[in-house]
Amino acid sequence: MTLLFTLATPTDVEAVVRLRATVAEDLTRRYGHGHWSSVGSEKSVLRDICGSRVLLAWQGSLAVGTTRLAAKRPWAIDPKYFTPRSKVVYMTDMAVLPRWQRLGVGRRCLDHARTVALDFPAEAIRLDAYDGPAGAGEFYAKCGFVERGRVSYRSTPLIYYELVL
Repeated sequence: MTLLFTLATPTDVEAVVRLRATVAEDLTRRYGHGHWSSVGSEKSVLRDICGSRVLLAWQGSLAVGTTRLAAKRPWAIDPKYFTPRSKVVYMTDMAVLPRWQRLGVGRRCLDHARTVALDFPAEAIRLDAYDGPAGAGEFYAKCGFVERGRVSYRSTPLIYYELVL
């Protein structure tokens, strides 16, 4: 499978919204309503694109995977759990279209995210995953991320992961 990776631009807003919405709908169908059920608006996705690096994986003209890297720490991540580093990026909004899951797209998105993070430059990638059936913790661990802690943020159980670069 040939994937083309790009940084999203404002012209990609619709593709990102559609991809994230499709994944949210699938997770909701499989695991019930949860934080994963919310879908960002075009305005919020445009803000993501303008304020961070939104990565897209394309199979032809179809966006099949995405993730976002940002220097700004999300409020749910407590830095005390992680390896001390001065330059880090935070990965959020990982999504792979359901019919493209388990085909290596997610792993290749993470590989590309690592390359982009090194260009930031960053010394580590940090993220959180839901601690439950809808979470992708096992996937991140298989891809080399190390578990750094388990917390509950606003009644949502999370697992912190880190990849030191």
